[in-house]
Amino acid sequence: MSQAGENREVKSLEQYMESIYNALSRVEQEVGKAVVGKPHVIRSVLTAILAGGHILMEDVPGVGKTTLAVAFSKVMAMDYRRMQFTPDVMPSDVVGFQVYHRETGQQEYVPGCVMCNLFLADEINRTSSKTQSALLEVMEEGTVTVDGVTRPVPEPFIVIATQNPVGAAGTQMLPDSQLDRFMIRISIGYPTGVDEVRMLKERRTSNPLDDVRPVMTARDLMVIRRQAEKVHVDDRIYTYVTELVDATRHHDMLSLGISPRGSLAIIAMAKANAMLSRRNYVIPEDVENVFTVTGAHRLVLTPLARMNHLTTTAVAAQVLSSVVPPRIFA
Repeated sequence: MSQAGENREVKSLEQYMESIYNALSRVEQEVGKAVVGKPHVIRSVLTAILAGGHILMEDVPGVGKTTLAVAFSKVMAMDYRRMQFTPDVMPSDVVGFQVYHRETGQQEYVPGCVMCNLFLADEINRTSSKTQSALLEVMEEGTVTVDGVTRPVPEPFIVIATQNPVGAAGTQMLPDSQLDRFMIRISIGYPTGVDEVRMLKERRTSNPLDDVRPVMTARDLMVIRRQAEKVHVDDRIYTYVTELVDATRHHDMLSLGISPRGSLAIIAMAKANAMLSRRNYVIPEDVENVFTVTGAHRLVLTPLARMNHLTTTAVAAQVLSSVVPPRIFA
């Protein structure tokens, strides 16, 4: 190929990536219309979506968890469904069930709520363990199995689950195996006084969700995800992540460290963070930005740590500060 041809190809690729960066920036802006004063939360959720993961939001009721999920479904034009998880919800409500028709003698599959692009599992820790386990296969494999028949869910498939703080009435802890399938765990928190005043004014006559406009389609998201997978990761970054997760496995205050699934999640999140920062390569800061939100919920404290009122977030921050990052220059 001639030099001129190579230059045109490079310029075309740069323009293509610039269009992706601009689209992602508009996604954040549109979601920000409905979720006031929480740009860091929006960025974390968008990073997890780009990385192909699921999101767990742990917070008190009424801070905007459902609004956040609906806003993302609208801005990415995704098929959205919501299920309120109560003690009487059955696994078949989630994954679907078979119905026998006497007239035809055939079994017909009735889809469950997970047959969508974005599934909001509201108050997931209020339902039974049996129902929670119905989500394990679909979150990991992207398929549901009913009466021995396995069916794929639509692509992309994203679970945004909410849970009230453990100890609230009617709640129970999620099993470690299910926590490990969530790429990140975040907390929205209460708004500041200024942001709450703004929110009250904006909702006087309309719902800000009505102003959220689609920026991309579900198919566009799949294309962008494939670009995020191509973000370059230096061997020193792989070593850095390995040292971080190994430190959690040998920490005095932890009885369970980050799993290999967690290591993969950190790398995927770091790639997505690099893309949102308009780079096609990962730097240590990308890992640092995502490590706590990706790793803290995978940690299990020792009894001594709980007695000392430590949190997994605090321990993850300690680990992050104890491991020296590599020096990588662009």
